[in-house]
Amino acid sequence: MPIDPFILLLLATVGVAALFPARGTVADVASGASTAAIALLFFLYGARLSTREALDGLRHWRLHVTVLACTFAVFPLLGLAARGLVPVILADPLYQGLLFLTLVPSTVQSSIAFTSMARGNVPAAICAGSFSSLIGIIATPLLAASLLGGSGGGFSGDSLLKIVLQLLVPFLAGQLLRRWIGGFVTRHKKVLALVDRGSILLVVYAAFSQGMVQGIWHRVSPLRLGGLLVVEAVILGVMLLLTWYGGKALGFGREDRITLQFAGSKKSLAAGLPMASVLFGPQASLAVLPLMLFHQMQLMVCAVIAKRRSRDPRPEVTAPEPAAGSRTVVGTGTRSG
Repeated sequence: MPIDPFILLLLATVGVAALFPARGTVADVASGASTAAIALLFFLYGARLSTREALDGLRHWRLHVTVLACTFAVFPLLGLAARGLVPVILADPLYQGLLFLTLVPSTVQSSIAFTSMARGNVPAAICAGSFSSLIGIIATPLLAASLLGGSGGGFSGDSLLKIVLQLLVPFLAGQLLRRWIGGFVTRHKKVLALVDRGSILLVVYAAFSQGMVQGIWHRVSPLRLGGLLVVEAVILGVMLLLTWYGGKALGFGREDRITLQFAGSKKSLAAGLPMASVLFGPQASLAVLPLMLFHQMQLMVCAVIAKRRSRDPRPEVTAPEPAAGSRTVVGTGTRSG
């Protein structure tokens, strides 16, 4: 089972924030740098995302609609159902993070990688991830405002303005400039991937530093974290089963069912972390914890499933039947009678 190296970097960043939290002027600088990093992240998301490729995939609209329904409807319903576990199993702050986890868009890179490994419909996985990212820019904040209410970060007009300025405007700017900078982004995608990850680490450091200064981590016990892991494992298991057998019930072929399973059961850490920083403010550190744990869990479980699917026998090609009036002679093939 793979351990995502980026998760190790995130945990190390959390450890640095716990030992050396930003305070005073340093905290102000970290907060400003975090805001700029979030804007840069979504600008790069917009510059990378090919709207034309997404639109070209509309011929698989049934599959894409099903993936979106899993991501932005079924997942949130499971999150709302978990409300009944508060406060016996889940503390309220962790539940808010769990509910937020169910609202973020699907992944792109890992969904494509696992779909390819399992011999699924890779082009459809690319389009499904693109659609989810596009819609998530608007759908996730709106769903969070509706379902989390004031318990998130206080969804006032000022919060909505921050969402527009820090998420939507940079994303649209990246889309508009893609025509001129798309080639540069493609050629330097490895370097820009490091910029992505560095920006996310900065966002995590600022969020967890703020949480340490305010002492919110004293409200989370190891027992509560264990309960959170169990609940997340159940949600992931339900989604994996639902996407696989639900795809069969809807008449999708094997390749499309693989795409549905991997794109419809995942949540994006890269998109969720900066969104949580904007939406939750001082409570962001607890809000992103469920997402970080779920991210690693989904990678480990889906890697096992993808390897198992890759060993499935390929469909056999049935040989054509001999034409009427012919007979087969062993060792010499078929001759006309």
